[in-house]
Amino acid sequence: MEFEFWWLLALPLFFSLGWLAARVDLKQLLAESTALPAAYFKGLNFLITNQQDKAIEAFTEAVQANTDSLELHFALGSLFRKRGEVDRAIHLHLHLLEKKQLEPQQKLAVTAELAQDYLKAGLFDRAEELFESLDDDRYRQPALRALLEIYVREREWERAIKAATELERISGVPFRVEIANYYCEMALKSKLANDTHTARFELDQALNADKNCVRANVLLGDLEAEASNHKAAISVWKRIEFQKPEYLGLIAPKLLASFRALGQTDEGLSLLQTYLQTYQLGSLLAVLYEATMAEQGAEHAARLARNELIRMPSLNTLDLLLQARAILETSHPQDGNLQDTQLMQQAVRHAIGNKTAYHCEQCGFKAKYHHWQCPACNAWEALPAEPTTI
Repeated sequence: MEFEFWWLLALPLFFSLGWLAARVDLKQLLAESTALPAAYFKGLNFLITNQQDKAIEAFTEAVQANTDSLELHFALGSLFRKRGEVDRAIHLHLHLLEKKQLEPQQKLAVTAELAQDYLKAGLFDRAEELFESLDDDRYRQPALRALLEIYVREREWERAIKAATELERISGVPFRVEIANYYCEMALKSKLANDTHTARFELDQALNADKNCVRANVLLGDLEAEASNHKAAISVWKRIEFQKPEYLGLIAPKLLASFRALGQTDEGLSLLQTYLQTYQLGSLLAVLYEATMAEQGAEHAARLARNELIRMPSLNTLDLLLQARAILETSHPQDGNLQDTQLMQQAVRHAIGNKTAYHCEQCGFKAKYHHWQCPACNAWEALPAEPTTI
């Protein structure tokens, strides 16, 4: 009972101390809020309501009223960058560096903002110099990411590999796909310089970085085919089945061309038929259909399309069947059949449309042809192997 009695006596004391602490915190909060200029709160309100022009005016007024606040300067600079008024952001941050007495950490923060300004303005040399000067651990990761973006834009692939490797080490985020593609870009450059030995080495490095780099095997096969080593080219391209089989449609024409060069067209058609039955890729069917039409005629092409239509119905396959039937009926006319077939084909094409595109999985960009790097957002291997109908 004595223990409970003393606690009851202590409760009012604890309550009083808590009340005093709350009063102190409240006074501090009020002091801090009244120290901020009213224009700051106006600016926040304009930002919330997406009135950026008025927000810039308000934050400019707030900076003029409180020239010592770096945070206000940074907020205004960020708004300038977002609005595309990079020259104003540069002027703002240069003014801070030149006119204001800054602590070392404050100077680093302003330098980081100025580097972002230069990057946004496309002044890569200046941006690179400033990002490299940010040797503080707090800025190392964002600086490396910005430097990597610069190196990729300027196609400095060796430096991009070093930056990505270092970024991977300190961040724990994998950059295997990117590094492999950097090596592929280097190989393309070596290939254009007729240095196939170096190109092969760089493609091997790409596969060391990412064993599933389809692009490296595509390019290695190209090197072999261009050297008339078609058997070796076929062997290299066959590896793609064990990496990412969805990309087989991209190399199907290359495979068939090498088989044809070896006088083994039937073997090539048979291999593509096996791939088609196993993976059911629309691009494979299109290549196989055209090759069958050219090598064996419309009757075999029609049989191929019919079998695929039975196995896996689709309007695209029906279109191929009708196309083959129209050719056959042109050669062997029967009353009314040709016109009916052409009408059905028109109806099918109207239903599916005539346009296909590769859709970037990162930004949604639509490309007519496959790209290893998205032309819009620069993401690597973000476009799927198979196009889709628009």
